Amino acid sequence: MNTTRFATRLNSFASGAHLAWSGQSGKPSVMQMAERAAHVNGLTDLDLNYPDHVSEKPADLSRRLGDLGLSINGLAMRYYTNPDFKLGAFTHPDASVRREAIDLTKKGLDAARAAGSNLMTIWLGQDGFDYAFQADYAKMWQHEVDGIREVCAHDPDCLISIEYKPNEPRSYSLMPDAATTLLAIKEVGAANLGVTLDFAHVLYADEQPAFAAALIARHSRVLGVHLNDGYAKRDDGLMVGAVHTLQTIELLRQIRRDGYAGAIYFDTFPDLTGLDPVHECEVNIKTVQRMLKVVDRLEQDNRLSSALDRQDAVSTQAIVQELMFGAEH
Repeated sequence: MNTTRFATRLNSFASGAHLAWSGQSGKPSVMQMAERAAHVNGLTDLDLNYPDHVSEKPADLSRRLGDLGLSINGLAMRYYTNPDFKLGAFTHPDASVRREAIDLTKKGLDAARAAGSNLMTIWLGQDGFDYAFQADYAKMWQHEVDGIREVCAHDPDCLISIEYKPNEPRSYSLMPDAATTLLAIKEVGAANLGVTLDFAHVLYADEQPAFAAALIARHSRVLGVHLNDGYAKRDDGLMVGAVHTLQTIELLRQIRRDGYAGAIYFDTFPDLTGLDPVHECEVNIKTVQRMLKVVDRLEQDNRLSSALDRQDAVSTQAIVQELMFGAEH
């Protein structure tokens, strides 16, 4: 993380579209949003949704983004093309629908590779249930594991990262938290499989982000980090550090110690209230850069490791606050 790459959510740049593209009706195109994102100082990468954002040849799209000075960090699967996916993608009761979801994911992997990326993020939000007595849980779990295993085997050199989330759109997601996701990864047994930590998802899974990261590093690996913030009740998509500053710094420290070398991706939602997405993304980048400087100072301070060894919360809070805000004079 010495040279940190910063990626962001492309759809954020549809925010306030009437201000950026006067007189335009409808959602801006992929390239319009990318051109707007290219104005963000410090932004190096974009993540694209598949198939939503990849309507042209992936290699051509990659070249066009490269001309703007942006790389493709990875693709993220979206299962919206078939209305039946609402009842499940890899876990749908109809084998033909499951096959369609798996084959679509394989095409997504091929597209990612053709675009020069080797990262596919899978958020299986439709795979879950809403009612007691709706599903055979053991059978549903087996479908999920089988689907993930087949996708991983399609291209062993492409990293597959599971992004977990407690619920939404389903009332209960089959991959709601770090521990359950790690159980699935253990059963799948694929070397190219790992986890994407989305900060707001982790919060409302009632997890401490750095603890989740440490568990994942112990049993698998963190392949993606989505930074944002929220009030731990839903996926708020607020700006980085807006609510949980200390927890964000602790997470950055943890993933650095565990050797994470991927991009820091901003999964924030400026479009929900019409914020300026360029300014919002720039502030997120500067916030993380400041936080990483705090991490540097923490790692150089022997007092912190000593206090952590004692589980001395009072001392650790004093040290962190001092290194964030400066000592009293």
